[in-house]
Amino acid sequence: MKVLVIGGDGYCGWATALYLSNKGYQVGILDSLVRRYWDLQLKAETLTPIAPIEKRLECWKGETGKSIELFLGDITNYDFLLGALKKFEPDTIVHFGEQRSAPFSMIDREHAVMTQVNNVVGTLNILYAMKEHFPDCHLVKLGTMGEYGTPNIDIEEGYITIEHNGRTDTLPYPKQPGSYYHLSKVHDTHNIQFACKIWGLRATDLNQGIVYGVLTDETKMHETLINRLDYDGVFGTALNRFCIQAAVGHPLTVYGTGGQTRGFLDIRDTVRCMELAIANPAEPGQLRVFNQFTEMFSIEELALKVKDAATAMGLKVEINNLDNPRFELEEHYFNAKNTKLIDLGLEPHNLSDSLIDSLLNFAIRYKDRVDESQILPKVSWHRK
Repeated sequence: MKVLVIGGDGYCGWATALYLSNKGYQVGILDSLVRRYWDLQLKAETLTPIAPIEKRLECWKGETGKSIELFLGDITNYDFLLGALKKFEPDTIVHFGEQRSAPFSMIDREHAVMTQVNNVVGTLNILYAMKEHFPDCHLVKLGTMGEYGTPNIDIEEGYITIEHNGRTDTLPYPKQPGSYYHLSKVHDTHNIQFACKIWGLRATDLNQGIVYGVLTDETKMHETLINRLDYDGVFGTALNRFCIQAAVGHPLTVYGTGGQTRGFLDIRDTVRCMELAIANPAEPGQLRVFNQFTEMFSIEELALKVKDAATAMGLKVEINNLDNPRFELEEHYFNAKNTKLIDLGLEPHNLSDSLIDSLLNFAIRYKDRVDESQILPKVSWHRK
């Protein structure tokens, strides 16, 4: 099977492309490399050193004998996208090619508009290319659990059955996104659902939780294949930030009370979920939604887990609570369903088994690359 990974130079995309290639899929990567440009723009670098994409792919071929075809360009350019698709002729399109940072989308008007245009227009272009030239192709799109927000009821997997005034219907689950980034993902979901309904396309929307970890079987083959570990205030996750802070002796910075609860999963589970979705495609006319996470933690719980693990390694760790730069509930109900991928065969990894090997050890190994000026938040949701 031929799989085109859009956004294959990024964190999830790179791990997925290598994993699928190693499993015997014929893989192509399509990427504009804009994520690297944003690092330069923000004057922030991933903790781990990332080689140029051509060098990465050359190393992969040297390690495994497997080639990954590369297409460099922007999916908001329809002519480029269509040319790449016609050349590669994918059976499945894995779509990671979006701006994925909530803080980035909230920097200012320019970044909000860029996020929406990049994400919504890029996805619309893919849908039209599928409709006009690849109607049997399966789209596996990375969504986000952040589309749902934090409702005071259980979060179902994409759809909810409602009884109202004596009538019953199954409807898309209500969305309460928390940033212009998350809003772009909601727009994507609606556009994909509409395209599947009117054109008979097939798509799987993977509403992913927060991903952690550096190691997969493939990325650990050679240092040139290493994956990203972002810790800065724009692209870094709270868990990554805590691990880097523990390594350099900086207090762990919990936003607000720390009661914000989210879904999490290991990068090794991300790539396995992608494989399960590809191997078990949606039906024509169907937008299928899976909630892609394995465990739920509050931010305070994460900080305590990092503190305990780092202390066991001989590090001295403190926890500080900061004013929350985000507009979000800090104490809330959160119970999300995630059974569909488990039913397909996912065997999850646990954070407790990954925290030291795939996070803290890397934080310590590369701590000389840490720029402490990038650790604290620089973007606020609040009106100034």
